[in-house]
Amino acid sequence: MPKDYYKILGVEKTATKEEIKKAYKNLAKKYHPDLNKETGAAEKFKEINEAAAVLADDEKRSQYDQFGTTAEQFGPGFQGFDFSDFMSSRAGFDFDDIFESFFGGSNPFGARRRRGPRRGADLRYDMEITLEEAAAGATKHIIVPRLEQCSKCHGSGAESESDIVNCPDCNGSGIKRQTQRTPFGIFSTTTTCGKCHGQGKYIKRECQLCDGTGVVKKTRKLEIKIPAGAEEETNLRVAGEGEAGEKGAPAGDLYVVIHVKEHDTFERHGDDIYVKVHIPFTVATLGGEIEVPTLDGKAKLKIPTGTQNNTIFRMKGKGIPYLHGSGTGNENVEVVIEVPEKLSKKQKELLKEFEKESKGKKGFFSWIF
Repeated sequence: MPKDYYKILGVEKTATKEEIKKAYKNLAKKYHPDLNKETGAAEKFKEINEAAAVLADDEKRSQYDQFGTTAEQFGPGFQGFDFSDFMSSRAGFDFDDIFESFFGGSNPFGARRRRGPRRGADLRYDMEITLEEAAAGATKHIIVPRLEQCSKCHGSGAESESDIVNCPDCNGSGIKRQTQRTPFGIFSTTTTCGKCHGQGKYIKRECQLCDGTGVVKKTRKLEIKIPAGAEEETNLRVAGEGEAGEKGAPAGDLYVVIHVKEHDTFERHGDDIYVKVHIPFTVATLGGEIEVPTLDGKAKLKIPTGTQNNTIFRMKGKGIPYLHGSGTGNENVEVVIEVPEKLSKKQKELLKEFEKESKGKKGFFSWIF
């Protein structure tokens, strides 16, 4: 009676190769005789591999779906295969390696693409600026230690161009091929060449200045423009100012991370700033004009008659410019009314008179006396 390979792997008939692969890997690890000592595990393991060998192959799967034929009827290559080697961990079997190749990578039997030189590493520089610099923008100069392209070999790592030859171990391919016997036949696998590290080229004589690395340690002075409106953790990318790439590959980028110092006078909330200003109680009572600090100097602020303690006045456009888009935040001024600790005799008499004029009601100054 034909075996139901879909049922053996626990998948639907519409299962994709990825679903079949996942099911196989889970079951194979569960029933491998080296991992599972229960009776029947070896036979179950053999059955799982038999099912996978058919369902992983498009042609065999099509034939199986149409005619219900089993693996023994597909001819040589699977029939009569001895699973004893395959079921032993000493055979060096790797589930992932075999099935990555078997279920179809780009070309499991061909050469892998030669690895090219790596792009240079990105760098991070943390910069601290003042609130005024964040508001107005600024130009800063920084010193960045980094790896730069060797000026002698221009990043090749060789003493001269003639010292760069095809790798003798892989004949310039960058890979080494190995064959492996599996229950599905003879498979060819490829690995990165250890001598040239997948580049296909080998340096006979290394550059004496950079010891064959193609890069040297240096420091570089850079000019960084801080945009108006920069805030805490603003990230500025400076393209190509990271470390040099491998063997002439593009350099990485430099990321400047902004940190804004705490201000002695102002607090920042988004694009608005807040400040507390102390005013005499006479100004709060009678009204007047005061001078308040701003990010770009002093400004006049009118205080209306009868202003209460902790009143907040908004000075439009005196805050932080918007980093993204046009416009500017506001400056919010909170007034704190100062009451004198000592009064002269005349001041007390005048305030008492003021209290009488208030028709005996408990007033603002009654607690002073």
